[in-house]
Amino acid sequence: MASFDDLTEFGGDDEREQRLRELLTPMFGDRAGEVLAHMRAQGMDMSAMAEGALPTPEQFEHAMAQAKRILTDTDGGPVNTTLAHDMARQVAITEGDPSLTGTQAKEALAALAVADLWLDAATTLPPAGGARHAWCRAEWVEATLPAWHSLIAPVAASMSVAMATVLGDEADDEFGDASHITDATGMPGLQQLGLAGLSPQKLMQRLGAAAFGMQVGQAAGTLSREVFGVTDVGLPLLPEAGAALLPTNVAAFATGLDAPLEEVRHYLAVREAAHARLFAHVPWLRTHLLALVEQYARGIVIDLDTLGSHLRGVDSADPSQLQRAMSGGGLFAVQPTKAQQATLLRLETALALVEGWVDEVSAQAALPHLPYAVPLREMLRRRRAAGGPAEQTFASLVGLDLRPRRSRDAAALFAHVYVAGSEAGRDAVWDHPDLLPDAADLDTPSGYLARREAQRLADEEIDAALSALLDGDLT
Repeated sequence: MASFDDLTEFGGDDEREQRLRELLTPMFGDRAGEVLAHMRAQGMDMSAMAEGALPTPEQFEHAMAQAKRILTDTDGGPVNTTLAHDMARQVAITEGDPSLTGTQAKEALAALAVADLWLDAATTLPPAGGARHAWCRAEWVEATLPAWHSLIAPVAASMSVAMATVLGDEADDEFGDASHITDATGMPGLQQLGLAGLSPQKLMQRLGAAAFGMQVGQAAGTLSREVFGVTDVGLPLLPEAGAALLPTNVAAFATGLDAPLEEVRHYLAVREAAHARLFAHVPWLRTHLLALVEQYARGIVIDLDTLGSHLRGVDSADPSQLQRAMSGGGLFAVQPTKAQQATLLRLETALALVEGWVDEVSAQAALPHLPYAVPLREMLRRRRAAGGPAEQTFASLVGLDLRPRRSRDAAALFAHVYVAGSEAGRDAVWDHPDLLPDAADLDTPSGYLARREAQRLADEEIDAALSALLDGDLT
Protein backbone atom coordinates (compact mmCIF):
# COMPACT_ATOMS: atom_id res chain seq x y z
CA MET A 1 0.00 0.00 0.00
CA ALA A 2 1.26 3.49 -0.81
CA SER A 3 2.70 5.59 1.98
CA PHE A 4 3.74 9.21 2.32
CA ASP A 5 7.38 8.20 2.15
CA ASP A 6 6.75 6.70 -1.30
CA LEU A 7 6.13 10.15 -2.79
CA THR A 8 9.76 11.15 -2.47
CA GLU A 9 10.92 8.15 -4.50
CA PHE A 10 9.58 9.45 -7.79
CA GLY A 11 11.07 12.29 -9.78
CA GLY A 12 8.22 13.28 -12.13
CA ASP A 13 5.23 15.38 -11.20
CA ASP A 14 2.88 12.95 -12.96
CA GLU A 15 4.23 10.00 -10.98
CA ARG A 16 4.01 11.89 -7.69
CA GLU A 17 0.43 12.95 -8.45
CA GLN A 18 -0.49 9.37 -9.33
CA ARG A 19 1.01 8.11 -6.08
CA LEU A 20 -0.92 10.77 -4.17
CA ARG A 21 -4.10 9.63 -5.93
CA GLU A 22 -3.39 6.10 -4.73
CA LEU A 23 -3.12 7.38 -1.18
CA LEU A 24 -6.40 9.26 -1.41
CA THR A 25 -8.42 6.53 -3.13
CA PRO A 26 -8.88 4.30 -0.04
CA MET A 27 -10.19 7.33 1.89
CA PHE A 28 -12.38 8.96 -0.78
CA GLY A 29 -13.10 6.12 -3.18
CA ASP A 30 -13.85 7.11 -6.76
CA ARG A 31 -13.96 10.77 -5.71
CA ALA A 32 -10.21 10.84 -5.05
CA GLY A 33 -9.70 12.65 -8.35
CA GLU A 34 -12.09 15.41 -7.28
CA VAL A 35 -10.29 15.75 -3.95
CA LEU A 36 -6.93 15.92 -5.70
CA ALA A 37 -8.26 18.61 -8.05
CA HIS A 38 -9.54 20.54 -5.05
CA MET A 39 -6.13 20.29 -3.38
CA ARG A 40 -4.46 21.55 -6.53
CA ALA A 41 -6.97 24.42 -6.74
CA GLN A 42 -6.07 25.37 -3.19
CA GLY A 43 -2.48 25.87 -4.30
CA MET A 44 -0.87 22.68 -3.01
CA ASP A 45 2.55 22.23 -4.66
CA MET A 46 3.31 18.64 -5.65
CA SER A 47 7.01 19.36 -6.09
CA ALA A 48 7.12 20.84 -2.59
CA MET A 49 5.57 17.65 -1.28
CA ALA A 50 8.38 15.66 -2.85
CA GLU A 51 10.90 17.88 -1.11
CA GLY A 52 9.59 16.97 2.29
CA ALA A 53 6.61 19.30 2.75
CA LEU A 54 4.40 16.33 3.48
CA PRO A 55 4.34 15.36 7.14
CA THR A 56 6.01 12.21 8.32
CA PRO A 57 3.69 9.40 9.40
CA GLU A 58 4.43 10.31 13.02
CA GLN A 59 3.60 13.97 12.42
CA PHE A 60 0.46 12.98 10.57
CA GLU A 61 -0.61 10.71 13.42
CA HIS A 62 -0.05 13.51 15.92
CA ALA A 63 -2.04 15.94 13.78
CA MET A 64 -4.92 13.50 13.48
CA ALA A 65 -4.87 12.88 17.23
CA GLN A 66 -5.21 16.63 17.71
CA ALA A 67 -8.04 16.68 15.16
CA LYS A 68 -9.78 13.87 17.02
CA ARG A 69 -9.63 15.80 20.28
CA ILE A 70 -10.82 19.01 18.62
CA LEU A 71 -13.72 17.43 16.74
CA THR A 72 -14.94 14.90 19.30
CA ASP A 73 -14.32 16.69 22.61
CA THR A 74 -17.39 18.90 22.45
CA ASP A 75 -20.54 19.44 24.48
CA GLY A 76 -22.49 20.37 21.36
CA GLY A 77 -22.42 24.09 22.13
CA PRO A 78 -21.36 26.86 19.74
CA VAL A 79 -17.97 27.20 21.51
CA ASN A 80 -15.57 24.32 22.11
CA THR A 81 -14.99 25.11 25.77
CA THR A 82 -12.24 22.54 26.23
CA LEU A 83 -10.23 24.00 23.37
CA ALA A 84 -10.87 27.54 24.65
CA HIS A 85 -9.59 26.55 28.08
CA ASP A 86 -6.43 24.93 26.73
CA MET A 87 -5.71 27.84 24.39
CA ALA A 88 -6.28 30.44 27.11
CA ARG A 89 -3.95 28.63 29.52
CA GLN A 90 -1.30 28.35 26.83
CA VAL A 91 -1.50 32.05 25.87
CA ALA A 92 -1.57 33.13 29.51
CA ILE A 93 1.83 31.62 30.19
CA THR A 94 3.44 32.68 26.90
CA GLU A 95 5.34 35.53 28.53
CA GLY A 96 5.83 33.63 31.76
CA ASP A 97 3.47 33.08 34.64
CA PRO A 98 5.50 32.33 37.77
CA SER A 99 3.74 31.16 40.88
CA LEU A 100 3.16 33.93 43.37
CA THR A 101 5.48 34.17 46.31
CA GLY A 102 4.06 34.33 49.79
CA THR A 103 5.06 37.98 50.01
CA GLN A 104 3.26 38.87 46.76
CA ALA A 105 0.06 37.18 47.88
CA LYS A 106 0.21 38.77 51.32
CA GLU A 107 0.74 42.27 49.89
CA ALA A 108 -2.13 41.90 47.42
CA LEU A 109 -4.59 40.64 50.03
CA ALA A 110 -3.54 43.35 52.45
CA ALA A 111 -4.06 46.02 49.76
CA LEU A 112 -7.60 44.75 49.12
CA ALA A 113 -8.37 44.83 52.84
CA VAL A 114 -7.05 48.39 53.19
CA ALA A 115 -9.02 49.42 50.11
CA ASP A 116 -12.27 48.49 51.82
CA LEU A 117 -11.34 50.62 54.83
CA TRP A 118 -10.67 53.64 52.61
CA LEU A 119 -13.87 53.08 50.63
CA ASP A 120 -15.95 53.09 53.81
CA ALA A 121 -15.29 56.83 53.97
CA ALA A 122 -16.18 57.43 50.32
CA THR A 123 -19.38 55.47 49.64
CA THR A 124 -22.49 54.27 51.43
CA LEU A 125 -22.25 50.88 49.73
CA PRO A 126 -20.79 48.36 52.21
CA PRO A 127 -17.93 45.97 51.45
CA ALA A 128 -18.75 43.30 48.89
CA GLY A 129 -17.96 40.38 51.15
CA GLY A 130 -16.84 37.19 49.52
CA ALA A 131 -13.29 36.01 49.14
CA ARG A 132 -10.28 38.14 48.33
CA HIS A 133 -7.82 36.55 45.91
CA ALA A 134 -4.23 36.97 44.77
CA TRP A 135 -3.97 35.16 41.45
CA CYS A 136 -1.45 34.32 38.78
CA ARG A 137 -2.60 34.61 35.17
CA ALA A 138 -3.59 30.97 34.80
CA GLU A 139 -5.77 31.20 37.91
CA TRP A 140 -7.50 34.25 36.45
CA VAL A 141 -8.25 32.26 33.30
CA GLU A 142 -9.74 29.40 35.29
CA ALA A 143 -11.96 31.75 37.29
CA THR A 144 -13.27 33.95 34.47
CA LEU A 145 -13.45 31.75 31.38
CA PRO A 146 -17.03 30.53 32.10
CA ALA A 147 -18.22 34.15 32.01
CA TRP A 148 -16.57 34.72 28.64
CA HIS A 149 -18.25 31.61 27.25
CA SER A 150 -21.64 33.00 28.30
CA LEU A 151 -20.90 36.36 26.71
CA ILE A 152 -19.76 34.84 23.43
CA ALA A 153 -22.37 32.08 23.12
CA PRO A 154 -25.19 34.07 21.43
CA VAL A 155 -23.11 35.39 18.55
CA ALA A 156 -21.12 32.13 18.34
CA ALA A 157 -24.38 30.28 17.75
CA SER A 158 -25.32 32.63 14.90
CA MET A 159 -21.84 32.43 13.39
CA SER A 160 -21.84 28.63 13.65
CA VAL A 161 -25.03 28.38 11.62
CA ALA A 162 -23.66 30.82 9.03
CA MET A 163 -20.37 28.94 8.73
CA ALA A 164 -22.17 25.64 8.38
CA THR A 165 -24.24 27.16 5.59
CA VAL A 166 -21.25 28.60 3.71
CA LEU A 167 -18.71 25.81 4.25
CA GLY A 168 -21.19 22.95 4.53
CA ASP A 169 -22.76 23.66 1.15
CA GLU A 170 -19.30 23.89 -0.40
CA ALA A 171 -18.20 20.64 1.24
CA ASP A 172 -21.42 18.94 0.20
CA ASP A 173 -20.86 19.98 -3.39
CA GLU A 174 -17.28 18.74 -3.38
CA PHE A 175 -17.22 15.68 -1.17
CA GLY A 176 -20.78 14.62 -0.50
CA ASP A 177 -21.51 12.76 2.73
CA ALA A 178 -18.60 12.68 5.18
CA SER A 179 -18.92 8.92 5.39
CA HIS A 180 -16.84 8.68 2.17
CA ILE A 181 -13.80 9.20 4.40
CA THR A 182 -12.80 6.01 6.17
CA ASP A 183 -9.75 4.61 7.86
CA ALA A 184 -9.25 1.91 5.23
CA THR A 185 -5.61 2.91 4.83
CA GLY A 186 -4.89 2.27 8.47
CA MET A 187 -4.54 6.02 8.98
CA PRO A 188 -6.91 7.82 11.36
CA GLY A 189 -9.89 8.85 9.22
CA LEU A 190 -13.39 10.02 10.15
CA GLN A 191 -14.44 6.45 10.89
CA GLN A 192 -11.73 6.12 13.51
CA LEU A 193 -12.50 9.61 14.80
CA GLY A 194 -16.08 8.56 15.35
CA LEU A 195 -17.31 11.11 12.82
CA ALA A 196 -18.18 8.94 9.83
CA GLY A 197 -21.71 9.60 8.65
CA LEU A 198 -21.76 13.20 9.83
CA SER A 199 -23.23 15.59 7.31
CA PRO A 200 -20.86 18.28 6.06
CA GLN A 201 -23.00 20.85 7.88
CA LYS A 202 -22.58 19.05 11.21
CA LEU A 203 -18.88 18.67 10.61
CA MET A 204 -18.60 22.38 9.83
CA GLN A 205 -20.50 23.24 13.01
CA ARG A 206 -17.95 21.31 15.04
CA LEU A 207 -15.12 22.99 13.19
CA GLY A 208 -16.80 26.35 13.81
CA ALA A 209 -17.08 25.58 17.52
CA ALA A 210 -13.39 24.69 17.53
CA ALA A 211 -12.48 27.91 15.73
CA PHE A 212 -14.55 29.95 18.19
CA GLY A 213 -12.95 28.09 21.06
CA MET A 214 -9.52 29.03 19.78
CA GLN A 215 -10.61 32.65 19.34
CA VAL A 216 -12.10 32.92 22.82
CA GLY A 217 -9.09 31.21 24.35
CA GLN A 218 -6.70 33.52 22.51
CA ALA A 219 -8.55 36.61 23.72
CA ALA A 220 -8.99 35.44 27.31
CA GLY A 221 -5.36 34.36 27.52
CA THR A 222 -4.18 37.71 26.16
CA LEU A 223 -6.46 39.57 28.55
CA SER A 224 -4.99 37.63 31.48
CA ARG A 225 -1.66 39.32 30.76
CA GLU A 226 -3.21 42.81 30.90
CA VAL A 227 -5.81 42.87 33.67
CA PHE A 228 -5.21 43.80 37.29
CA GLY A 229 -8.28 42.06 38.73
CA VAL A 230 -11.63 40.64 37.69
CA THR A 231 -13.48 43.90 37.00
CA ASP A 232 -11.23 45.71 34.50
CA VAL A 233 -13.64 45.33 31.59
CA GLY A 234 -16.62 46.63 33.55
CA LEU A 235 -18.56 43.37 33.40
CA PRO A 236 -19.04 40.90 36.26
CA LEU A 237 -16.78 37.94 35.54
CA LEU A 238 -17.29 36.04 38.80
CA PRO A 239 -20.54 34.30 39.73
CA GLU A 240 -20.28 35.45 43.32
CA ALA A 241 -19.07 38.48 45.28
CA GLY A 242 -15.33 38.83 45.60
CA ALA A 243 -12.24 40.73 44.50
CA ALA A 244 -8.82 39.79 43.16
CA LEU A 245 -5.46 41.24 42.20
CA LEU A 246 -2.85 39.84 39.82
CA PRO A 247 0.47 40.91 41.40
CA THR A 248 2.52 40.02 38.30
CA ASN A 249 0.48 42.36 36.10
CA VAL A 250 0.39 45.07 38.75
CA ALA A 251 4.18 45.01 39.02
CA ALA A 252 4.58 45.08 35.23
CA PHE A 253 2.28 48.10 35.00
CA ALA A 254 4.18 49.92 37.75
CA THR A 255 7.52 49.43 36.00
CA GLY A 256 8.67 52.75 34.59
CA LEU A 257 6.08 54.82 36.46
CA ASP A 258 7.07 57.58 38.84
CA ALA A 259 4.70 56.20 41.46
CA PRO A 260 6.03 53.52 43.84
CA LEU A 261 4.76 49.98 43.35
CA GLU A 262 3.02 50.10 46.71
CA GLU A 263 0.94 53.12 45.69
CA VAL A 264 0.06 51.56 42.35
CA ARG A 265 -1.03 48.37 44.11
CA HIS A 266 -3.19 50.25 46.59
CA TYR A 267 -4.86 52.40 43.92
CA LEU A 268 -5.69 49.38 41.77
CA ALA A 269 -6.98 47.55 44.84
CA VAL A 270 -9.32 50.46 45.61
CA ARG A 271 -10.75 50.33 42.08
CA GLU A 272 -11.18 46.56 42.28
CA ALA A 273 -12.93 46.76 45.66
CA ALA A 274 -15.19 49.58 44.43
CA HIS A 275 -16.29 47.51 41.45
CA ALA A 276 -16.92 44.57 43.74
CA ARG A 277 -19.13 46.66 46.04
CA LEU A 278 -21.17 47.94 43.14
CA PHE A 279 -21.87 44.50 41.66
CA ALA A 280 -22.52 42.96 45.09
CA HIS A 281 -24.99 45.56 46.38
CA VAL A 282 -26.82 46.62 43.21
CA PRO A 283 -28.60 43.30 42.66
CA TRP A 284 -30.07 44.12 39.25
CA LEU A 285 -26.84 45.49 37.71
CA ARG A 286 -25.26 42.15 36.76
CA THR A 287 -28.41 40.92 35.01
CA HIS A 288 -28.94 44.30 33.36
CA LEU A 289 -25.48 44.41 31.77
CA LEU A 290 -25.40 40.78 30.67
CA ALA A 291 -28.92 41.03 29.24
CA LEU A 292 -27.90 44.04 27.15
CA VAL A 293 -24.84 42.19 25.84
CA GLU A 294 -26.96 39.16 24.93
CA GLN A 295 -29.71 41.30 23.39
CA TYR A 296 -27.20 43.08 21.20
CA ALA A 297 -25.37 39.88 20.23
CA ARG A 298 -28.56 38.03 19.28
CA GLY A 299 -29.47 40.85 16.91
CA ILE A 300 -26.20 40.64 15.00
CA VAL A 301 -26.66 39.80 11.33
CA ILE A 302 -23.96 37.71 9.69
CA ASP A 303 -23.24 38.83 6.14
CA LEU A 304 -23.04 35.50 4.32
CA ASP A 305 -21.44 37.02 1.23
CA THR A 306 -18.73 38.69 3.31
CA LEU A 307 -18.29 35.53 5.36
CA GLY A 308 -17.93 33.53 2.17
CA SER A 309 -15.24 35.88 0.89
CA HIS A 310 -13.38 35.60 4.22
CA LEU A 311 -13.54 31.82 4.11
CA ARG A 312 -12.70 31.45 0.44
CA GLY A 313 -9.45 29.53 0.11
CA VAL A 314 -9.48 28.51 3.78
CA ASP A 315 -8.88 24.87 4.61
CA SER A 316 -12.20 24.09 6.26
CA ALA A 317 -10.61 21.21 8.17
CA ASP A 318 -8.13 23.54 9.88
CA PRO A 319 -9.67 25.38 12.88
CA SER A 320 -6.65 27.69 13.11
CA GLN A 321 -7.28 28.95 9.57
CA LEU A 322 -10.96 29.41 10.39
CA GLN A 323 -9.95 31.35 13.50
CA ARG A 324 -7.77 33.74 11.51
CA ALA A 325 -10.48 34.24 8.88
CA MET A 326 -13.10 34.95 11.55
CA SER A 327 -10.91 37.58 13.20
CA GLY A 328 -11.06 39.75 10.10
CA GLY A 329 -13.37 42.73 10.00
CA GLY A 330 -16.66 43.05 8.18
CA LEU A 331 -18.29 39.77 9.22
CA PHE A 332 -21.09 41.49 11.08
CA ALA A 333 -23.83 43.66 9.65
CA VAL A 334 -22.34 46.98 8.57
CA GLN A 335 -25.39 48.91 9.76
CA PRO A 336 -26.95 47.72 13.03
CA THR A 337 -30.73 47.71 13.17
CA LYS A 338 -32.50 50.51 15.00
CA ALA A 339 -33.20 48.14 17.88
CA GLN A 340 -29.52 47.22 18.02
CA GLN A 341 -28.47 50.85 17.96
CA ALA A 342 -30.74 51.55 20.91
CA THR A 343 -29.39 48.52 22.79
CA LEU A 344 -25.80 49.50 22.04
CA LEU A 345 -26.40 53.03 23.30
CA ARG A 346 -27.88 51.71 26.54
CA LEU A 347 -24.99 49.28 26.98
CA GLU A 348 -22.32 51.89 26.30
CA THR A 349 -24.01 54.25 28.73
CA ALA A 350 -24.30 51.57 31.41
CA LEU A 351 -20.62 50.61 31.04
CA ALA A 352 -19.65 54.28 31.20
CA LEU A 353 -21.72 54.75 34.36
CA VAL A 354 -20.06 51.77 36.06
CA GLU A 355 -16.61 53.05 35.12
CA GLY A 356 -17.52 56.65 36.02
CA TRP A 357 -18.85 55.75 39.47
CA VAL A 358 -15.82 53.58 40.23
CA ASP A 359 -13.47 56.30 38.94
CA GLU A 360 -15.06 58.99 41.10
CA VAL A 361 -15.43 56.93 44.27
CA SER A 362 -11.93 55.44 43.98
CA ALA A 363 -10.34 58.87 43.57
CA GLN A 364 -12.25 60.18 46.58
CA ALA A 365 -11.17 57.20 48.68
CA ALA A 366 -7.51 57.26 47.61
CA LEU A 367 -6.72 60.99 47.55
CA PRO A 368 -6.21 61.36 51.32
CA HIS A 369 -3.79 58.43 51.39
CA LEU A 370 -1.85 58.31 48.10
CA PRO A 371 0.23 61.26 46.87
CA TYR A 372 0.18 59.87 43.29
CA ALA A 373 -3.58 59.29 43.20
CA VAL A 374 -4.26 62.05 40.64
CA PRO A 375 -1.73 60.97 37.97
CA LEU A 376 -2.65 57.33 38.52
CA ARG A 377 -6.30 58.17 37.98
CA GLU A 378 -5.53 59.93 34.70
CA MET A 379 -3.27 57.14 33.48
CA LEU A 380 -5.93 54.51 34.12
CA ARG A 381 -8.56 56.64 32.42
CA ARG A 382 -6.47 56.80 29.27
CA ARG A 383 -5.59 53.12 29.42
CA ARG A 384 -9.23 52.11 29.75
CA ALA A 385 -10.34 54.43 26.96
CA ALA A 386 -7.67 53.17 24.55
CA GLY A 387 -8.36 49.49 25.14
CA GLY A 388 -5.90 46.70 24.40
CA PRO A 389 -5.38 43.89 21.90
CA ALA A 390 -7.61 41.47 23.79
CA GLU A 391 -10.51 43.96 23.85
CA GLN A 392 -10.01 44.49 20.12
CA THR A 393 -10.12 40.73 19.63
CA PHE A 394 -13.45 40.49 21.44
CA ALA A 395 -14.72 43.42 19.38
CA SER A 396 -13.94 41.51 16.18
CA LEU A 397 -15.33 38.32 17.68
CA VAL A 398 -18.75 39.58 18.76
CA GLY A 399 -18.96 42.90 16.94
CA LEU A 400 -19.09 44.71 20.27
CA ASP A 401 -16.67 47.20 21.78
CA LEU A 402 -16.63 46.94 25.58
CA ARG A 403 -14.78 50.21 26.14
CA PRO A 404 -16.75 52.80 28.16
CA ARG A 405 -16.46 55.69 25.70
CA ARG A 406 -18.08 58.26 27.98
CA SER A 407 -16.60 57.32 31.33
CA ARG A 408 -15.24 60.86 31.88
CA ASP A 409 -18.71 62.32 31.34
CA ALA A 410 -20.15 59.73 33.73
CA ALA A 411 -17.56 60.57 36.39
CA ALA A 412 -18.43 64.26 35.98
CA LEU A 413 -22.12 63.44 36.45
CA PHE A 414 -21.47 61.52 39.67
CA ALA A 415 -19.26 64.34 40.91
CA HIS A 416 -22.07 66.82 40.19
CA VAL A 417 -24.63 64.71 42.02
CA TYR A 418 -22.25 64.38 44.97
CA VAL A 419 -21.65 68.15 45.17
CA ALA A 420 -25.38 68.86 44.83
CA GLY A 421 -26.25 66.39 47.56
CA SER A 422 -24.16 63.77 49.32
CA GLU A 423 -22.58 60.34 49.03
CA ALA A 424 -26.00 58.83 49.65
CA GLY A 425 -27.51 60.85 46.80
CA ARG A 426 -24.74 59.84 44.44
CA ASP A 427 -25.03 56.15 45.35
CA ALA A 428 -28.84 56.31 45.11
CA VAL A 429 -28.44 56.58 41.34
CA TRP A 430 -28.18 52.78 41.44
CA ASP A 431 -31.44 52.26 43.35
CA HIS A 432 -33.35 51.18 40.23
CA PRO A 433 -32.53 50.73 36.53
CA ASP A 434 -35.22 53.30 35.66
CA LEU A 435 -33.21 55.90 37.56
CA LEU A 436 -30.04 55.38 35.55
CA PRO A 437 -28.84 58.43 33.66
CA ASP A 438 -29.11 58.19 29.89
CA ALA A 439 -26.88 59.58 27.15
CA ALA A 440 -28.59 62.97 27.31
CA ASP A 441 -27.91 63.15 31.05
CA LEU A 442 -24.21 62.63 30.39
CA ASP A 443 -24.33 65.70 28.17
CA THR A 444 -25.96 67.84 30.89
CA PRO A 445 -25.52 66.43 34.42
CA SER A 446 -27.75 69.14 35.91
CA GLY A 447 -30.55 67.97 33.64
CA TYR A 448 -30.37 64.53 35.24
CA LEU A 449 -31.16 65.90 38.66
CA ALA A 450 -34.05 67.94 37.26
CA ARG A 451 -35.42 64.86 35.52
CA ARG A 452 -35.25 62.81 38.67
CA GLU A 453 -37.03 65.52 40.64
CA ALA A 454 -39.77 65.74 38.01
CA GLN A 455 -40.14 61.96 38.07
CA ARG A 456 -40.37 61.99 41.86
CA LEU A 457 -43.17 64.59 41.77
CA ALA A 458 -45.01 62.68 39.06
CA ASP A 459 -44.78 59.46 41.07
CA GLU A 460 -46.16 61.25 44.15
CA GLU A 461 -49.09 62.57 42.12
CA ILE A 462 -49.85 59.10 40.77
CA ASP A 463 -49.62 57.57 44.25
CA ALA A 464 -51.95 60.25 45.62
CA ALA A 465 -54.46 59.69 42.83
CA LEU A 466 -54.43 55.92 43.36
CA SER A 467 -54.92 56.34 47.09
CA ALA A 468 -57.85 58.67 46.49
CA LEU A 469 -59.37 56.20 44.03
CA LEU A 470 -59.05 53.33 46.46
CA ASP A 471 -60.52 55.43 49.27
CA GLY A 472 -63.45 56.43 47.11
CA ASP A 473 -62.66 60.14 47.33
CA LEU A 474 -62.69 60.76 43.56
CA THR A 475 -65.94 62.07 42.08
